[in-house]
Amino acid sequence: MFFLRWPSLFIVVLLCFSLIPPTATHSADHSPQKGISAHSAADYIHAVIEADRTIYSQYIVERLGETVALQASENWKAENKLLLPAQFLLISSQIVNARNSGLSYRLMSLWPINPANSPKSALEKKGLDGVLKNPKEPFTWTVKTNGKSQFNAIYPDMAVSKSCVNCHNTHPKSPKKDFKRGDVMGGIQISFPLSTTLKNSGEDATVAPEVVADYIHSILEADRTVYAKYIVNRLQKNNIIYPSENWWEENTLLLPAQFLLNASDLIKNMRLGLDYRLISLWPINPRNGAANEFERAGLESVASQPLRPYIGKTKVGNKSYFQAVYPDIAVTPACVSCHNAHPKSPKNDFKLFDVIGGIVVSVPIN
Repeated sequence: MFFLRWPSLFIVVLLCFSLIPPTATHSADHSPQKGISAHSAADYIHAVIEADRTIYSQYIVERLGETVALQASENWKAENKLLLPAQFLLISSQIVNARNSGLSYRLMSLWPINPANSPKSALEKKGLDGVLKNPKEPFTWTVKTNGKSQFNAIYPDMAVSKSCVNCHNTHPKSPKKDFKRGDVMGGIQISFPLSTTLKNSGEDATVAPEVVADYIHSILEADRTVYAKYIVNRLQKNNIIYPSENWWEENTLLLPAQFLLNASDLIKNMRLGLDYRLISLWPINPRNGAANEFERAGLESVASQPLRPYIGKTKVGNKSYFQAVYPDIAVTPACVSCHNAHPKSPKNDFKLFDVIGGIVVSVPIN
C-alpha cells in the first residue's frame, strides 16, 4: 500500500479521468442485469474497504498524530482519542454484517491479539497462509450449503500505517512483535452468496450487479457513519478537534463528504473500472452537479423516495456499466452547517437527516 502524502496527488488523478471525454449513453433499466463474476465483485468490495481504511489511517491517524499529537488508542472512548484503524474496520463491518444483506467481512490473523480474530476453519487458516506467501492474490473458495453457494475470499491485511505496527509490536497480548510497515499482518475475509447455483467446476460464479452496488454502498455508508459518529461528532463535541473544508492547511478533520471523495479518488487510481462519487441538485462545487439526464432523474427520484436507489445502465465506448444513485443523507450536524453556511451553497435550509444529494455507484458489467 502506498502512502499518499499530498492532496494534490488526488487532484492530478481526478484531472486525468476528467480529461477523458467518453461518449456515454444511459438508460433507466429496472430489469435484472447480467451477473458480475464473484472474483470481480470481491475485488470491488475489498477495494472500497481498503480505500476507506487507507484514508483513515494516513489522513487522520498518522497526519493528526504528527501535526497535533492526537493519537489513536485501543481505549479511544475513555481517552478521547482516535480509533485504531483495525477498530474502525471492526465497527464498520459490524454495521454491514448486522444488515443481513448476505455480505459479511472481518479481520483475522495467524497472530491475533484478540483470539476471536483467529481462523475458524482449516480453509481460513490455509487462506491466511496463502496470502502471507503471495500477497498479490486473494485466496478464494466456494461453500455450498442446502443448494446455495457462498463465495469466500481472503485478502492480505497490510500494515498500512505506523500505528498498526506500533500497536501489534507493543501490545502485551500480541503473539508477534516484529512487524514492519508493509508487512502482511493477517487477512480480510469477505463472504457473500452467489446468484448462480454452481453445477460444475467450469461454470462461472456470478452476483447480480444491483446486489454488488448495494454491497458497495453499504460499506460506504457504514464507514461514513463510523467516521461521522465516532470521529467527527464525538471529538468536536468534546472540543478535541473539529472538521474543516481546509483540513490540510488547518490540521483538522476532513468533512464526511471529503472523506468519501478522497477515497473515491483512490478507487479511480486502482483502475478496476469501479467508480463512485457524490452528486447533488444543489452542489457547492458545480462539478458535483448531475452530469447527465440519468443522474438528474436519479437525484429527483431519491429526493422524493429515498428507500431504494435509482438504477440503470450506461455504455462508455465498448464497455457497459451498471449504475445506481443512492440518497446522500445529512448524517452529521457538520454536513448541515457546512451546506447551510457555505457562501457557494445554492440551498441554505437543510436539516439533519435531509437528503442533500446522491451517491452514484458505477460497476462494470462483465
